[in-house]
Amino acid sequence: MGLIPKEHTIPTLYSTEEEKDPLCQVKLFTPDAQFIWYIIEMDEHQELCFGYVIGLENELGYFTMHDLGSVRGALNLAVECDMSFTPTRLSQVKRVHHG
Repeated sequence: MGLIPKEHTIPTLYSTEEEKDPLCQVKLFTPDAQFIWYIIEMDEHQELCFGYVIGLENELGYFTMHDLGSVRGALNLAVECDMSFTPTRLSQVKRVHHG
């Protein structure tokens, strides 16, 4: 799908599960809706991701890059990568979004 910049090295699935405050490596978002996906881990095929999702609910969970390819907001815009995002601890991401 090409959403993840090549220079990003994302930990493999389950490699950070013992960390209390893992790094959110990449931020994906819908420019015309209020959904955000913060990728913490990704499988070696760059398909299955684990991360923090902000949408109807705010939760840690799994999602696929394939599914994100079909997500569209109100203006039919595709999911984008926030190129200005720098890896940020999960606790800080939660603070920014939830106070």
